[in-house]
Amino acid sequence: MSFITDRDTAGRLIEDAASKGVSVALFCTGSFWNTEAILIAADTFAKECGIEQIPVVVAMTSHYSHMQQSARVTRSGSHRVGFRSALEYCRALTEGAYAPYTNVAAMTHLDHGDPKADAWEMTECADMLSSVMFDAQTYPFEENIEMTSKYVKEYGGRVLVEGIVEGLAVGDGTKAAQRDDYVEKAADFVERTGVDFLVADLGTEQQSTGTEATYLKDRAQTLTRELGRPMLVLHGVSSLKDEDIKGFSEDGVVRVNMWTRIVRESGRYAAARLEKRAPLIAEGDFNATEATAYINDNIDEAARIMQGIMRQLSYANLA
Repeated sequence: MSFITDRDTAGRLIEDAASKGVSVALFCTGSFWNTEAILIAADTFAKECGIEQIPVVVAMTSHYSHMQQSARVTRSGSHRVGFRSALEYCRALTEGAYAPYTNVAAMTHLDHGDPKADAWEMTECADMLSSVMFDAQTYPFEENIEMTSKYVKEYGGRVLVEGIVEGLAVGDGTKAAQRDDYVEKAADFVERTGVDFLVADLGTEQQSTGTEATYLKDRAQTLTRELGRPMLVLHGVSSLKDEDIKGFSEDGVVRVNMWTRIVRESGRYAAARLEKRAPLIAEGDFNATEATAYINDNIDEAARIMQGIMRQLSYANLA
């Protein structure tokens, strides 16, 4: 099975990776081409290292206020069409006799699922997901626990559930909550909700425009000791320097979420290539002007960046 929508299969893949010192890469997508770039990156890395069924999480937000990826997938702007079609596209590329990336164990994921705005995605689309981030961070703590617990009880048998205690920093100026009792509060949250994973505030910034954040290694290790097992998910890796993207697994981080930097840098690369084609475009050369040229440049660079991230996450240990 390459298109992973079964929670138990996804759980085993993540546990196996963690046992080998690997944090599984969770790459978000907001387009068909970025979805394929994720699969190309994983497939290429697997071939280079001799890895069978290389695990990667293909994720998407829907109504998340800071970034609505499903609405970006089609020109219609439809969240539902974008969400379902992106998942079906991933299935077509990984499953079946003609699929080009059958060696990629693509685990599908709804990122930042709002309890109300994303109710359709979290319930009607649960059959196409291996995991869901149930994101009630904007609600009062007790209400967050109540809502998250309810979802775990109703859908935890079908999908792995990520929970989040409170807000994370975002590149638009949104600040993370500063609490001296964060570790204790997080442990209480996990115990009372029964979530499979915790999206932890480890000092990073989502949708970052730079690389200025500091990863809180000590907090990650303290959280993992308090929780009793590795179950942390790290968001905002785009805000870290390359040299800081390593060793997460030893701190109890089982999944690492990244998107913004990949999209920004691959877009710049594709734009530079487009500019070089300007004389041919002016002449009306079909291959230079047709959108596929830009998209393929974007795919190739995004895949290259993601391979680098997988290398930094010690994916070679899976061989």
